[in-house]
Amino acid sequence: MLSLKNVYIFQASIGIFTNAFLFLFHIFTIHQDHRPKPTDVTTCHLAFVHIVMLLTALDILSADIFKSLNFPNDLKCKAWLYLSRVMRGLSICTTCLLSVIQVITISPSTFFLSRFKHKFTNYISDTFFCFWSLNLSSNSYMIIYTVANSNMTNLFNINKFCSLSSMNPIIMELFLTVALSQNVFFVGLMLLSSAYMVIFLSSHQRRSDYLHSRRVFPRTSPAKRATQTVLLLVSFFVIMYCLDIIMSSVSTILGKYDPVVLDVQRLVGNVYATVSPLVLISSDKRIVGILQSMLDMASILTSR
Repeated sequence: MLSLKNVYIFQASIGIFTNAFLFLFHIFTIHQDHRPKPTDVTTCHLAFVHIVMLLTALDILSADIFKSLNFPNDLKCKAWLYLSRVMRGLSICTTCLLSVIQVITISPSTFFLSRFKHKFTNYISDTFFCFWSLNLSSNSYMIIYTVANSNMTNLFNINKFCSLSSMNPIIMELFLTVALSQNVFFVGLMLLSSAYMVIFLSSHQRRSDYLHSRRVFPRTSPAKRATQTVLLLVSFFVIMYCLDIIMSSVSTILGKYDPVVLDVQRLVGNVYATVSPLVLISSDKRIVGILQSMLDMASILTSR
């Protein structure tokens, strides 16, 4: 029977491979296209964030780093935990951005956000800069309060290598408030955009039913397929995010390093990073066409 750690390593490996494939595909697409779509750039950024996030979370990787690198243990802990938290924040921000872009894309000309429809590509780099600046600054306290495990009793264990040292209650509440406000804002924006997309899909379905009653059989539009994909991603993210909060609360209540709780928390916390590229790949006709061509070529070569 596989242990939770082995399951987690398998999950992370699948996620890294699929995100790397998605990242390379969109890098090639952006390079070929003189005016890449905002969704392509955003998906590329999301895949990169998830690759780094899964790499930093791998127990086997962190263990090798802690044993092989000739850096002080405190420095290793600070870099590892800081990068991990920044990537998780960027995952939330980028998923939110993907949902907002889709809302702008499907919005009619009368909608107030439609003015950004043809200009959003010009703002995408500025948006990423703001996301990185926000997450690098809001998680900066990790650099100060993260330490390597020691015999001190006033530490909150994160894993078998690193802990958080005790801090002033006022400072702790301040950082927690900032982090919670940031997450609530982006998750709330996701929910609002999801509600708009549900309304759009319902309206589109009513029009399709009307055409169907008149014996017209319309195909599913690319906008509708893209909207369904983003809506699925956002819904799945919100569910996994809520489960991750529950598991983090359990870990905080225990107040000590528990390998089982930690492994389950990481499984839940990284499900979205593993599943999202599979959803994006399966819903992209360009990628499906390439994979189908590769399968056809392989079948021809094997039949000879």
